[in-house]
Amino acid sequence: MTRELPDHILKDLEKACSLHQRATSDYEKCLEFNKLTSGLLARLEDEGHNRLADRVMTILLDCNPKEGSSCDKASITGERVKKFCKS
Repeated sequence: MTRELPDHILKDLEKACSLHQRATSDYEKCLEFNKLTSGLLARLEDEGHNRLADRVMTILLDCNPKEGSSCDKASITGERVKKFCKS
């Protein structure tokens, strides 16, 4: 990342990190996480933060909210989110 992230993106990144912890057992939270993260991806790409956008895209590859069932890739996505939030 060559430029500093704007505050609105940092706030949404922090929200996404905390939201995923609750999303693994709650479909509505999972859907909210997916929508928030998808929007973040678009904004990161639009603002030229391509390396960070690639990391967010990797998280979204395994994020597929399904109503009435638990997330079959929650642990994989969770580990990626944790690693992402620490950096």
